[in-house]
Amino acid sequence: MMDKRKSFLLRMDPELWAEVEAWAAAELRSVNGQVEYLLRQAVARRRGAVPDPGPARSDTGSARGKQRGP
Repeated sequence: MMDKRKSFLLRMDPELWAEVEAWAAAELRSVNGQVEYLLRQAVARRRGAVPDPGPARSDTGSARGKQRGP
């Protein structure tokens, strides 16, 4: 059985692209894989489920300047 995936065009701000691209590289994912990972986490949170953290992440804050507290 072939893996069926929906393809679509996504336009984004170049600065956001650079952030996602760097984040993906740090987590050894493609940009496509990183976007899908982030969307799955967001959908799980929206449904009230606890998302699988997946492989180790480097939490150094986001492009919006959020930083985790102590």
